[in-house]
Amino acid sequence: MPTTLDPQLKRALADRIRYYNDLGIYDFYRREGSQSSVIFEDSEQVESEERESMAKAKSAAAVSPTEQIVSISPKPESGISDPVQALRMIREDIGDCTRCKLSKQGRKQIVFGVGNPNADLMFIGEAPGADEDIQGEPFVGRAGQLLTNMIKAMGVTREDVYIANIIKCRPPGNRQPERDECETCSPFLMRQIEVVKPKVIVALGAVAAKTLLAVSAPMSELRGRWFDFKGTKLAVTYHPAFLLRDPRQKKETWKDLQMVMKELGMALPSKSVE
Repeated sequence: MPTTLDPQLKRALADRIRYYNDLGIYDFYRREGSQSSVIFEDSEQVESEERESMAKAKSAAAVSPTEQIVSISPKPESGISDPVQALRMIREDIGDCTRCKLSKQGRKQIVFGVGNPNADLMFIGEAPGADEDIQGEPFVGRAGQLLTNMIKAMGVTREDVYIANIIKCRPPGNRQPERDECETCSPFLMRQIEVVKPKVIVALGAVAAKTLLAVSAPMSELRGRWFDFKGTKLAVTYHPAFLLRDPRQKKETWKDLQMVMKELGMALPSKSVE
């Protein structure tokens, strides 16, 4: 016979769901099996006390759907067929974000993403730099100019692809994004990917690759092969900023881009990255 969950447990779980919604996380999954196993996609493992509460919820598997906790809130963009409108709703959901410490460390504005909302190809970097922070658009500085040249060498334009970063605020001094910053901000990127639905994602640099793939491996092991990212093919290549420091790797980057072009059925021009 179905039983009702403890009211205090209901409140705790509802508060936790609202907390993750505020972070931009709307998809939750429960792994069947272990009593203590409750998984939240794109989030840190819950604290021990909360895991205990979640385990109680797991033990109530026989409870009817109408008696379960609150229904999980849908993403604001759910059911929106127009990708332009859906991306706009994600941007509005981010707001003037104060979810991590970067909001208090000198960032000027959110750098959301730019390009074709129906793009087959999506480039993802790590974080905005000084120029991006000023202009509010990803990859507009020196590294951005090189990325634009890379895209042109493929026979397309910036307007044909979609460009975004793992995090949307400039870290002070252009330092690498820290783990908690990536974990807090990346759920919004995941929602952008879901809306754009690219056929291929190119992760630019180690930070983007390791965050998206949840692996810790050197670039030499990540490049030159395909990864599956939630049903989308993902390739890894060097970040344009790295190529500015070591132009010798441009030939290797061109090999990665040719692999992407072949996958997308694009013509292979002889021109390499300049």
